[in-house]
Amino acid sequence: MEELERFDAEVELQLHKEFHDVLPLFKYGVELERRFYLANQVDIQPKELNGSVYFDVRLKDAWVWDVYRPSRFLQEVQVLTFRDVYVERLEDAEINF
Repeated sequence: MEELERFDAEVELQLHKEFHDVLPLFKYGVELERRFYLANQVDIQPKELNGSVYFDVRLKDAWVWDVYRPSRFLQEVQVLTFRDVYVERLEDAEINF
């Protein structure tokens, strides 16, 4: 069990280091319910379904914080969510809502 915990800690540390290495390459940080992304283009469109609002979130040129993905760089991402979406501008860029 201790060996598994040590492995998890090492993988998390590697991910943290990778995050800091790639951060300067991106314009936005995007936090969703289940994932955190870095992206260079963000488009969020509110939609309605049976009286409930959800968000169609589209990212281009993205990196995902996910320990278990073999490749974290993604060309395009689409996420549909009923939850909050947090977008942080990392440098001067335009965002479409």
